[in-house]
Amino acid sequence: MQKKYKFQLGSKTYAFENLVEVMAKATPKRSGDELAGVAAISEEERVVAQMLLSEVPLKTFLCEHLVAYEDDEVTRLIVENHDLEAFEPISHLCVGDLRDWLLSDYTSIEMIQDIKMGLTPEMVAAVSKIMRNQDLIIVAKKCEVISSFRNTIGLKNRLSTRLQPNHPTDDVSGIAASILDGLMYGSGDAVIGINPASDNIKQATKLLNLIDEIISKYDIPTQSSVLTHVTNTIEMIEKNAPVDLVFQSIGGTEATNSSFGFNLSILKEAQDAALSLKRGTVGNSVMYFETGQGSSLSANAHHGLDQQTCEVRAYAVARKFNPLLINTVVGFIGPEYLYDGKEITRAGLEDHFCGKLLGLPMGCDICYTNHAQVDQDDMDNLLTLLGVAGCNFIMGIPGSDDIMLNYQTTSFHDALYIRRVLNLRPAPEFEKWLEKMQIFTDTNKFVLNDKMAVGFSNLLKETL
Repeated sequence: MQKKYKFQLGSKTYAFENLVEVMAKATPKRSGDELAGVAAISEEERVVAQMLLSEVPLKTFLCEHLVAYEDDEVTRLIVENHDLEAFEPISHLCVGDLRDWLLSDYTSIEMIQDIKMGLTPEMVAAVSKIMRNQDLIIVAKKCEVISSFRNTIGLKNRLSTRLQPNHPTDDVSGIAASILDGLMYGSGDAVIGINPASDNIKQATKLLNLIDEIISKYDIPTQSSVLTHVTNTIEMIEKNAPVDLVFQSIGGTEATNSSFGFNLSILKEAQDAALSLKRGTVGNSVMYFETGQGSSLSANAHHGLDQQTCEVRAYAVARKFNPLLINTVVGFIGPEYLYDGKEITRAGLEDHFCGKLLGLPMGCDICYTNHAQVDQDDMDNLLTLLGVAGCNFIMGIPGSDDIMLNYQTTSFHDALYIRRVLNLRPAPEFEKWLEKMQIFTDTNKFVLNDKMAVGFSNLLKETL
């Protein structure tokens, strides 16, 4: 039996039906929750809900499930993978105490790593709702989450990039030109990843072969991915395509993932298939996931939850499969879910904090659609904040304009900016390759290697 939550403020009594409602109304303002009808109706109600939430014992989340256990495989995953031994050191805390513990100078990286499997996504979502932006940044900065395949991502004072050479017609010459452009700016150590315009196996295989040929010819210590559906990737592996990373968009409820056309058993099948290829050289993390606040609501699969709590539940799915990369595409769905720069900034910091606290190698696609109340200055601000917070990777796209997906994100130049201003470096194996190819002369300068450019041009001609 779920209890009601009440708070007396002067002569006015605030009453909330259950923990789901407290969580939703404690969430900082965003348009998606208002669209769903779950948001606080005033700032006063929001603060009351936050005060109530801060007093909720963490143990409550182990018995008061926000989505019913019997109805949802993500809930079952969360419950069945919860580590009571890891939870023990913080089991006496309430949500507000957890915030204080995370912010304490006495709480080390090792202590946070030790309790991560004792944290459920709902606990982490709850504590994020009562934290300021600076709180989210300083705790995320503490968390070091390292993953590896052909290079090592997530080390301190490193920032990787996904080179995203999308093309509206999947033209191989246009894609190859974007890859060359990105490599010349030191982009691509997280992954060279293409969103195909045509989502069919033949086209996806053609694009995989293109990237694989470039990586192999120049011995680039990075990995490739074509962001097609997971079932397509399984079929490509069966046909001996050169698959490095398995991609899939994921959500925080079983119904969301069903709308995406997969379940947990399919992800396990894909992971096993990719591992069987043994294409990694320094590690074996073969999964790449993308998420975004609002995906469950847009699929009418949110079970009355606020969109940020749904988002963090998706991280339980990711954590199960040891991903190399997990990327919150923070402003992609549109202003119906995150209306303006302030809401996108808050969401990006929340997602990064929550993912890192759960032990995930978090990146962020710092982005927006052209009908949102946002501009590139807002994205510069979020980029800088996430750089300070220790984000594992960001996107790199020519001119920050994805001409296939029709949205705005970060450019190759933006990656150079944040690396320079915060003295961040690429993944170590990739950095050595950049220096060997004389693309980077040191961590803060780059030069164009004409011989390499000619070589890429000749490869492009051969491919065509």
